[in-house]
Amino acid sequence: MMRGVEIPVVAGSQPLRLALRPAVGERPAPTADAPAGYVYLGRMAGTAVFAAAEQDAAVASGVPPVTWVHPFATVHELEDTERELVAVASALLRWHEAAAFSPRDGQPTEVVLGGWGRRDTHGGELFPRTDPAVIVLIEHEDRILLGSNALWEDGRFSLLAGFVEAGEALEQTVAREVFEEAGVRLDNIRYVTSQPWPFPRSLMLGFRATLAAGSDPEDLCPDPEEISELRWFSRDQLRHPEPGIVLPTAVSIARWLIDRWVAEGDTGGH
Repeated sequence: MMRGVEIPVVAGSQPLRLALRPAVGERPAPTADAPAGYVYLGRMAGTAVFAAAEQDAAVASGVPPVTWVHPFATVHELEDTERELVAVASALLRWHEAAAFSPRDGQPTEVVLGGWGRRDTHGGELFPRTDPAVIVLIEHEDRILLGSNALWEDGRFSLLAGFVEAGEALEQTVAREVFEEAGVRLDNIRYVTSQPWPFPRSLMLGFRATLAAGSDPEDLCPDPEEISELRWFSRDQLRHPEPGIVLPTAVSIARWLIDRWVAEGDTGGH
């Protein structure tokens, strides 16, 4: 069960766990406000698990008190299987919100395949869409470049990122996005890892790169529509951020890439 992007956890539980409830009664039919109904996520310990928007979920007796939380702040505390449930549920339910009508003719579509697809009135099948996005850790002389998005509060910094455009290779996207957002060129662009980011339906593809040879690290040109500030950070500045500096949430690929880079300073690795 989800309420917008929020997830239910058992109030006061240690360790944190999802507030799963029995699916009782008939499977609710999709509605205009909740076009997915129940969607099938798979099995956990042999038991079928479904997801639903809050307005569709029947309230069951005996369910422990629930606290609604934003997954950005808490999902890293869940065990691996429950964390995957949240990612899949968010991706599917948010896709259904945008897929209730056919992009071909505007007619209503129906849920099929347990919520993993929809069918239009002509028999055409629609499947959940994933939007690829790149995120890159840029290194130069034992510092990395972080930016603050123009929509964030002051002091919040993360790696530079952006969506893949039609016809682009991933490495082209990295180079283009960084030049557009920071005005710098890159060398040695290389893929590291990926992370589903279902808010609403992205796949984050993590890269590392170095500042292009001969580039001035202080010659930065932030895109004023997207970036309010660019700053180079050393490992010590990331281990012990100064007051007012907020780094990416622990569950994000951005934080994983940053923490991995910081740890390399202790081991001498690359």
